[in-house]
Amino acid sequence: MSRNIVVLGAGVSGLTTAYLLSQDPSKKITVVAKHMPGDYDIEYASPWAGANYLPVGKKGTPHQSWERSTWPVLKKIAENHPEAGIHFLDAIVENRVKDRQSTTGIWFAELVQQNPWYKDVVPDFQNIPRDRLAPGIDGAQKFTSAADAHHSGQKADVVVNCTGLSSKKLGGVLDDAMYPARGQIVVVRNDPGPMYTVSGTDDGEDEVLYIMTRAAGGGTILGGSYQRNNWDPLPDHNLANRIMQRAVTACPQLVKDGKGIEGLDIVRHGVGLRPVREGGPRIEKEQINGVRVVHNYGHGGFGYQASFGCAEAAATLVKEVLQEIPKAKL
Repeated sequence: MSRNIVVLGAGVSGLTTAYLLSQDPSKKITVVAKHMPGDYDIEYASPWAGANYLPVGKKGTPHQSWERSTWPVLKKIAENHPEAGIHFLDAIVENRVKDRQSTTGIWFAELVQQNPWYKDVVPDFQNIPRDRLAPGIDGAQKFTSAADAHHSGQKADVVVNCTGLSSKKLGGVLDDAMYPARGQIVVVRNDPGPMYTVSGTDDGEDEVLYIMTRAAGGGTILGGSYQRNNWDPLPDHNLANRIMQRAVTACPQLVKDGKGIEGLDIVRHGVGLRPVREGGPRIEKEQINGVRVVHNYGHGGFGYQASFGCAEAAATLVKEVLQEIPKAKL
C-alpha cells in the first residue's frame, strides 16, 4: 500500500529527509518549499553555509549521535560519488581560552576540546604540539573533514516539517523557541588549502574566523558572525572588511605577493540566518488539526554535519506514524 508524504522545506534537512524516505518505493514523496536549490534568500540558510563537518554536539547528547551517524554517510559519498560535491579536506581548529564564555566560544565548546568524542570518528585526528601554536592560541587540533557543495493531488498521510526558521511563523507550529543567528560571509575564488577555524576573535564576541573551500568550483567561504536575534538581511561592509582582514592575516597563502584583502577575488557577499532553537532541534511527532506531522527543524549552524543522523531519526518517526494509521477494511 502506497503512502503519500509531504516534506515542507528544501534546505539540507528537508532534502536529506526526503531522500531517505524515498528509498522505500511504497512512499510517494512531494517536497513543498518557499525556496528551492539555486535560490538565494536570507531565510534559506543552506546555500550560505560553509557546509563542513566540524562537530559541535556535546558528548552524550542526541546531537552527538546525529553527527556521529552523519559522518560515515558523508565519507561514503565523498569516496564513491565525487560528482555529489563532497570532498575531503584537512581541517585545523584553534582554541583560545579567553573565548570560553563568548558567543562563538560556547558554540565551538565541544569542537575545541583537547580530547573530543569525534577523535575516534574522523580520520587522522591529532593535537598540534604547543610549540607549534601561533601566539595567543592555547590549543589546536588537525583532522580530515568533509565539505559539501551543495504532484499527486491526494491527501498526505504524513507531513514532515523541515521549515527551519519559518517554524516560528508556520501555522499550527508557531514555535517561539526559534530565533535567528545571523551569519555573514564573503565568497572568494582564492584557495587557502586546509579548512581553518578559530574559537573567537578580538573584533567582537559574536564574530568568528573560519575559512573553507567548497568542492566542484564552489569557491571559498570566509566567515563570519554568529549574531543572535539579528534579522538584518543586508551585508555590513565594515564586518565584511573585518572578515576578509582576519582571513588574510590567519592564512597569508590566500593572496599572492602580500596584497592583503585587495588580493581577494570576491564572488559575492552573503547573509544567512541560522535556524537556532532554544533547547535544541525538534525531532518529534504530533497531530495538528487532525494532520499527522513529524518535525525535523531547529538545527542552527550544524544542519549539514548532522543531516543524515537527524533525517534517520525523522524517518523512523514517519514509519511509526504510518504504522499507527488504521488499515482500510475491505
